Amino acid sequence: MTASPLPRLAVTAGEPAGVGPELLARLAASDLAADLIAITDRDLLSQAAAACGLVLHLVDDDGQRITHRPAGHLRVRHVALGAPVHFGAPDPANARHVLSMLATAADGCLDGSFDAVVTGPVQKASINEAGIPFSGHTEFFAERAGAEVVMMLASPELRVTLATTHLPLSAVPAAITPALLERTLGIVHGALRQSFGFANPRIAVLGLNPHAGEDGHMGHEELDTIIPLLERLRAGGMDLIGPLPADTAFVPAMRPRYDAVLAMYHDQALPVLKSEAFDRTVNITLGLPFIRTSVDHGTALDLAGTGRADPASLFAATRLAMELARSRAAV
Repeated sequence: MTASPLPRLAVTAGEPAGVGPELLARLAASDLAADLIAITDRDLLSQAAAACGLVLHLVDDDGQRITHRPAGHLRVRHVALGAPVHFGAPDPANARHVLSMLATAADGCLDGSFDAVVTGPVQKASINEAGIPFSGHTEFFAERAGAEVVMMLASPELRVTLATTHLPLSAVPAAITPALLERTLGIVHGALRQSFGFANPRIAVLGLNPHAGEDGHMGHEELDTIIPLLERLRAGGMDLIGPLPADTAFVPAMRPRYDAVLAMYHDQALPVLKSEAFDRTVNITLGLPFIRTSVDHGTALDLAGTGRADPASLFAATRLAMELARSRAAV
């Protein structure tokens, strides 16, 4: 019987001065049953492996499918650094190196060279300091693929999606429009069916204001925007719960009622998720024509170069990418 090819996963190392290269080295040292393609500078990866006390066998990626990857073996798409790396000290001269990694991974997914991309953490400030506008992975991949996307953070116990992502809190109310909510819920509903296997997804929608507006006494966005939109989408067949007060939506008794939550802004729901499962939470970009997962932590500059960074989130992101790739291939 012929063995099936392993899923080809592009893995970007993220900020070269952060913990990403070390996490990638630890991932490569495992016996995870995936064809891992490191998108980074080859010498940097060797340097990071040495910091972890690891010896990796690195080869250039030839694009061919394989059925087995021995632990410690890793194929590499070399993306040269712009400047020498000093762990813990990001250099804006490496901003274009970071963006080139992301572009290489995205384009490889779009042309079918990769089955998914798993991303390490980036230092947004360093890229912006280089004079390059950059608000995050999610927005970069959306623009590269010409897609409308939604950010999902998922742990084994909870899936949270965001109507708005990296916006100042003062800008959120004006951004919550019927068009935004309809687009977002459509993407989330479709992804829950296609990638996660829910035939009839149940989505809990949070209100914007405390107590979901309390019938207009604490804000009118629920009455004016959120409730009418939810009623219209329910009439079209979506199973939507809410708007729910954010302070009670995540209690254990509520969770069996939904498959995912739509929060109105970044910090409305993510503290709950991260406090419960920080090392098991995965960032997923819904709506792309390819699978993208990521660690759900930052560059941890204080740990960079020490070999002590915890790779649990990268392992979780990689395993989920494998599952989603297989699920999508089976559709």
